Amino acid sequence: MEHATSKSGKVDVRFRLADALEDCMREAPLEKITVRQITDRCGVSRQTFYRNFTDKYDLINWYFDELLIKAFEHMGHGNTAYDSLVHKFTYIQNEKFFFRAAFKNDSQNNLRDHDIQMIEDFYRKLIAGKFGVFPEDQFGGLLEMYCVASVHMTQQWVFKGCKASPEDMAELMIEAMPPRLSKLFSELGILD
Repeated sequence: MEHATSKSGKVDVRFRLADALEDCMREAPLEKITVRQITDRCGVSRQTFYRNFTDKYDLINWYFDELLIKAFEHMGHGNTAYDSLVHKFTYIQNEKFFFRAAFKNDSQNNLRDHDIQMIEDFYRKLIAGKFGVFPEDQFGGLLEMYCVASVHMTQQWVFKGCKASPEDMAELMIEAMPPRLSKLFSELGILD
C-alpha cells in the first residue's frame, strides 16, 4: 500500500509505526512486543504513539482499516465485490507476515473481530444507501454469517501461507455468498 505523505513529503507517522511494528513482529510474537519497542524502532516518542493509538492492537486495526478502505472504496461505483476482494487479498498476500502475526492474536481488540465488524458495517451502509435503511429482518443474519465465515476463511488462508491466488480467494468468497445475499448484491450492481 502506498503510505500517505504530508506536504513536506514525510510518511505519515501512523504508517511508520505500522512498519516498525512489522519489523518487531519478525523478531518476537505480537503479545511480547511493547509500545516502547515499536516507538524505539520508529524513532518517535511514546506520546506520539498514544496520540494516534490506544495500544498496539489499535495500530493493527487501523492499518487493516486503511487496507479495507482502499480495497472497497469504489465498490458500487464501477468496481465489483470481486475486484475489491482481489485487491484486498493481494495486499494481504504481499503483507502476509504482518497479517499472519496479527491474526494469531485472539485477545480483546483483535484483528479477526475488527475485520468482521468493519466488513459488516461497510456492507450494511452500502445496502442501506440503496434502500434508505438496512433490511435487518431479511438480511441481518445472512450478512453476519457471511462476514464471519469470510473472515475465518481469510484467516485460514493467511495461516496456510496464502497459497491460493487472490483471484481464487475472491472467487471463493463470491461463490460462498448465501443466495439471497448474492441476489441482493447483484441488484446493487456489485457482482459481476
